[in-house]
Amino acid sequence: MTTTLTIPSLDAIDSVARQFVDLMGDYTVFAFNGEMGAGKTTFINALSRVLGVDEDPTSSPSFAIINEYRSSTTAELIYHFDLYRLENLEEAFDIGVEDYLDSGAICFLEWPERIADILPDDTVRVDIAEQPDGSRLLTVTTPDE
Repeated sequence: MTTTLTIPSLDAIDSVARQFVDLMGDYTVFAFNGEMGAGKTTFINALSRVLGVDEDPTSSPSFAIINEYRSSTTAELIYHFDLYRLENLEEAFDIGVEDYLDSGAICFLEWPERIADILPDDTVRVDIAEQPDGSRLLTVTTPDE
């Protein structure tokens, strides 16, 4: 199933994040695709806030590759990956990406194409594209069941 959401401006991002959370269902792995600067990190930070992360995760985990957050409302773990710097799948295996993906915790992945061959079959694809007016269009595609 494919759903489209529009973020007209930063003022609306938390509202759209709440809509996205309503679409999440039982899925745990979300692959965010988009150009550099499309807003992947910004939207994932909004999702984390809506999911109850108290700390302000304003930076991309590009240096650490993985940031771990815990929801203050559900105590659920949320992993935020920035895979941009990975050179190959071997590096992904070295940091244990498969264990995270199989953990049952929520995993938000930026640059998922770097590990496309090992993504679970039930990964939700999220495409983010900047529109000419500066808004962002999110296309959320859940796997066929």
